[in-house]
Formats: sequence, C-alpha cells, structure tokens
Amino acid sequence: MKKLSSINKYFIKYRWRFLSGIFFVAISNLFAVIPPTVIRTVIDSVQEDIKNYRLFANTALRGEMQSSIFNMVLWYGLLLLILALLRGVFMYFMRQTIIVMSRYIEYDQKNEIYNHYQELDTHFFKTHSTGDLMNRLAEDVSRVRMYTGPAIMYAVNLIVLTFMCTWGMLRVNPLLTVCVIVPLPILGFAIYLVNKMIYKKSERIQSQLSDLTTTAQESFSGIRVIKSFVQENNILKHFYATSAGYKDSNINLSLTEAVYFPSMNLFIGLSMLSTILVGGYFTIIGKATAGNIAEFVIYINLLMFPMFIIGWVASTIQRAAASQKRIDEFLSTKSIIQNVEHPITSEIKGNIHLSNINFKYQHTGIQALSNLSIDIKPSEKLIILGETGSGKSTIAQLLLRMYDPQSGEISIDGVSLKDYDLQHLRRNISYTPQEAFLFSDTVFNNIKFGKEDATEAEVYEASKLADLDKDIKNLTNGYQTIIGERGVMLSGGQKQRMVLARALLKNSPILLLDECLSAVDTRTEKTILHNLKYYLENKTVIVITHRIFTGWHFDKIIVLEDGSIVEQGMHIELMQRDGRYAKLFKHQTEDSTN
Repeated sequence: MKKLSSINKYFIKYRWRFLSGIFFVAISNLFAVIPPTVIRTVIDSVQEDIKNYRLFANTALRGEMQSSIFNMVLWYGLLLLILALLRGVFMYFMRQTIIVMSRYIEYDQKNEIYNHYQELDTHFFKTHSTGDLMNRLAEDVSRVRMYTGPAIMYAVNLIVLTFMCTWGMLRVNPLLTVCVIVPLPILGFAIYLVNKMIYKKSERIQSQLSDLTTTAQESFSGIRVIKSFVQENNILKHFYATSAGYKDSNINLSLTEAVYFPSMNLFIGLSMLSTILVGGYFTIIGKATAGNIAEFVIYINLLMFPMFIIGWVASTIQRAAASQKRIDEFLSTKSIIQNVEHPITSEIKGNIHLSNINFKYQHTGIQALSNLSIDIKPSEKLIILGETGSGKSTIAQLLLRMYDPQSGEISIDGVSLKDYDLQHLRRNISYTPQEAFLFSDTVFNNIKFGKEDATEAEVYEASKLADLDKDIKNLTNGYQTIIGERGVMLSGGQKQRMVLARALLKNSPILLLDECLSAVDTRTEKTILHNLKYYLENKTVIVITHRIFTGWHFDKIIVLEDGSIVEQGMHIELMQRDGRYAKLFKHQTEDSTN
C-alpha cells in the first residue's frame, strides 16, 4: 500500500465523492443486515403461532389464526421487498460516487503523465521506447483506476459489511459467532502470503507488456521496411517469442490467483458447517432458536461475495501498486533542460553567438562538437556543410536548446540561451528537421501546425513558397486530404516541402533548415530557393546540408568535420583556397552538368 500513497492527493481532491461513496456503502449494507433479523423474527413468530394454531385447530379461532399468520408473513415480506429496493438504490449511489470518482482520477492521472511527457527533454525520449511510454499512459493508469474504483469500493464494502454482520451475530449469540469467524484469520494469513507473490509477478508482467507494446509499435511503424526486406517471418517469430513470455507470466500469475477461490469455498464452507452444527446443538439445549440459525446462515451468505472478492481486491491492489511504482518512477524523472527562475522574454532579432562549444551525447558517448565558435549577425545567411556525422544537426539542436553543451556559451542578442524562456525561444525559431514528421491529419492542419492562429490565406501562401500548392491541388480533397500516419500517402519530397511550409508559416526571425530539400529534384529546389530569396531577406537563416545551394548567396560558409570547423568564409574566398569547399562545389556542379 505504501507504493499507492502518491494517489492520496486525488482522494483529497475528490474527498466529497469519496466520503459520500463510503456513506452510501454503509447505508446500503445497513439495509442488507436488517433482513436477517426480520427473517429470524418471522421464523420464530411463525413457529410460535403454529404451536398456538395446533392448540386451537378444532375451535372457532382456527380461521382467525390462519389469517393472522398469513398477514404477518405478507407484511414482513413487503418489508423485506422495501429493504431490498432501498439497498439497490443506495448501491446505485455507491457506484455513482466511487466508480465515477475513479474515472475522474484516471482522467487527471493521464493528463498529469501526458503533461510530464511534454516537459521532458530530448535525451529522455532517446533513451526510452515509445511502447514503454504508451504502456504507462494506458495499461498502468488503467490498473491504478481498478484500485481507485472497484477495489476501493469492494474493500470498503467488505469492511463495513463484516463489521455489521459480526455485530449482528454477536448480539444474538457470541459463542456461535466465534465458531463462525474462527476460520477467517487463517484465511487472512493465506491471503498475505499469496499477495507477496502476486506483487512480484505483476511487476514483471508490466515490464514484459512494455516490451511487447514496443515490439508491436515498431513493427507497425516500420511495416514498409519489413515487407521490402521480406522479414515478416523473422519479425513474427520475435513477436511470438515476446508474446509467449508475457503469456507464460500471466498464466503463472493466474495459477497463483487461483489459490484464492478454492480457499474462499473451503473457509466459507467451514463457517457454514460450524453454524449448523453448533447452532443445531444450541437449539437442542434451548440456547438458540431455528430463527437464529437461519439468521446466521444469511449473515454468512452476505459475507460470501465479499470473501470471494477479497482475493480479486488483493490482486488488484498488488497490480496497481506495481503500476503506480512505474508511474512514480517516470513522474520523478526531471528534465535536464529547464527554465531559470526569472526567464527572459525580450524580442529576438537573430544575433547568434556560439563560443567554444563542446558537446557529447551522453547516451552514445559520441563527441559531436569540439571547441566550436560561430558568429552570425541579424539577417545573415549561413550555410553549414559537412558529411554525415560531422555535427551539423547538433548545432540546430543546441540552438533550439533541446540539449545544453557540456562547456561553452550560446547566446542570442547578447542573452545566454539558458536565460531565455524555453517556449519564447523556440517560438522565435522556425525549424525544419531532417526527419519530415507529419501527423495523421489533413494537409491543411499539418501546415497550420506551425502557427495555431494562421488564416487560410497564410497557409496557402506558405505552401506556395514551398512549391507545394500545385501538388496539393492534385490530391483527391486538396488541402482537406487526410495524409495517413506520418504522411504515408505522400512522397519524400512532398513531406519535406510540407514541413518547410509549416516552418515558413511560423514566420520567426530565425530559420533553421536542416537538410530541408534533400529529397526534392533540382528543378523544384531552384523554384523554392527563388521563392524564398526575398521572403527571407530580413531573417537570420542557417542552412544545414551536405550539398551546396547554388541558387543562394550566403554571407558565410562553414565546413564541418568531426565536430570542428575546417573551413569558413565566403564563396569566392573559399574557392580561391581550393580546399574542401572548392572540391565539393566543383564535384557538385560537374554532377549537375552531367
């Protein structure tokens, strides 16, 4: 239960629903324990009246006695019906408070987890699988809800009903009550032992489920790669193996849980047997009546369902504890990238300065940048060239403050990046990542994602600048076409241009273009560069690419190798040096000519 203490804040938040639920549990059980007393009274009264009836069997009072017995049974029967109806009404209220409360808690907990996802840094998502993250949001929260709703409700019901039934039995015959409840402590000890095993197995099952979800998610996302390499059978074998481990663990847990139900039957049967044997003896010696035995049997029957459900409740609590532990571990993870106490939100113009930057990816140990220094003035156009793995994209990640460098300083307009408000900083930088990620939505909404309050005219203008408008108009429903998961219905070039349109729509003072045109043909590239030439005149632009944009004039050209600058300057200057840039330029222009 200690693992579940972090949920107490929700019980406090919804305390009136929770307390009302407990009240309704008590009232519904009160109407459940009154009928045994009524039935005992009826049986004892009828038994006494039958004796009197036999005495007056041959007299004129016979008909009156029959009518009296019938009326008594009828009225008591109506009373039992009313009590049953009242119990049903309050059971309805009980579920409407506690079960509905659990849905509110589920809603709050999912929002809390999702909000925490949004706050975590890029490093976290690189070191955690999507399947595991989804499992915590779905399966783990669902198991906790089973605790905050049904398990709590049945547990409170068990406690209240056990107390009321025990009090009712003690009031009638303490010795007989002791004989009935003697097996229950033994049952409690057995439950405690089994619970320890259930907790360990539940924790393992949740971990296996995360692996299974991850395997399935990766298979669905990469289905085209799997099919193109004819790896369906190998992937299927891997999934079967993962699924088989999950199945075996669940079966093992089910076998453990199965101990509960035979135990319930055994101990309840012993209680019933004790009631009839001891009660029968007391009736013979005159210390109990037939009504008392009937009353005790009904009390035991009332306790039967809670006793049966106690195993399920214990199992649910253990599973919820295992799930909540996983959730708490995640929620306790703090983002490395955080705002300072008083972040700056001043206007950003685009004067960028990187001084002696050193950066290593912690999860891989790769040194991406070494003693890197770059100065970019407002409205300047900079191109960063380099081979794959040279550290080009890392510069973009650092400027967006997805990571912080291990040493060195990055500033914009003379203000350290760490002093800016994170959202304000990123709102003033438009970024086209290498991977053109699109949502399973319409073309219009994917472009509009760059600016929430954008007008239709602005969306259309951005798509024209990215030379995408004519392609969109050829789609079945134009801008309202659903493009499928990750834009599966579009070509690579169309995806890139859509992401570019999204960034242009944002209209920020700084624009980062990371391999934004690598998948488009030469003609389209020239058209886009021509469209952007005047549009980006007053913006600071950083182009990250492995090939040269011949259609643009750049104020500065930087060539990276192994995270360090090997050449920098203007086009004419670098061509005169006849170094790496000159060779790359000649090689590219020769290829385009051929």
